[in-house]
Amino acid sequence: MGVSLGATVATDPETGVAAHVCGALEAVFAAVAATRADTAALLNRVAAEGRRPASRDLAALRPGLHLRLRHEELVSGVGFVAAPGLLADVPAWLEWWQTGADGAVRPLLLDLDPGRSAYSDYTHWDWFALPRDTGRRAVAGPYVDYLCSDEYSLTLSQPVRIHGRFAGVAAADVYLRHFEAAVLPLLRGLSRPARLVNARGRVAASTDPAHLAGSLTRGPDFGEVLTAERPAVYDGLRLVPCRGVPLVLVLA
Repeated sequence: MGVSLGATVATDPETGVAAHVCGALEAVFAAVAATRADTAALLNRVAAEGRRPASRDLAALRPGLHLRLRHEELVSGVGFVAAPGLLADVPAWLEWWQTGADGAVRPLLLDLDPGRSAYSDYTHWDWFALPRDTGRRAVAGPYVDYLCSDEYSLTLSQPVRIHGRFAGVAAADVYLRHFEAAVLPLLRGLSRPARLVNARGRVAASTDPAHLAGSLTRGPDFGEVLTAERPAVYDGLRLVPCRGVPLVLVLA
């Protein structure tokens, strides 16, 4: 059964909830976009010098990353994750900073040696693979973020490209508990059980006891709904895209 696309009704409360969810995450995506712009500018400057970038060059991103952590309430971690082979001195690198429980801003220090580290290949994770493969921004998770925080988290990411070549992703983490605090009151105000899912059907927040956060919603092509940017119907479900943000509101 295919997705049946319908017209948007401006006064629809479900469309209004999707718009509010979009607003909550747009602030996080603004932090991602700023990191992407800073990274692209830095890599272009290094290329103009006739050399490949090195991990030490990425230290220039830190003032902006620290500022975003201090000023964006939902952001718990932010940074740039280099594509393998981008940097001259290391095979892989995360220029990543996060806020600790005490509020202090700290770097993420990882051993990315493929001979010792289980995290040396991060290219298969959705927060890296989706922007790389689609060229679009993505919401990955929720998942237990063993790499950064051991917290149940969402990661919002966007590709960084230099002269048409994929260079890595700019990204930001949001703890699921903070995201749920922002959006669950909106979902509870709807007349039907509702959940928010990402492009692959992973549930990011839910008031539907049959579909908990982290579970998969199978059947609809959520990518098609996001591309069309208008509500749709699939097998009795109403699908409302959060315009501009890669999440779909699903109503039973």
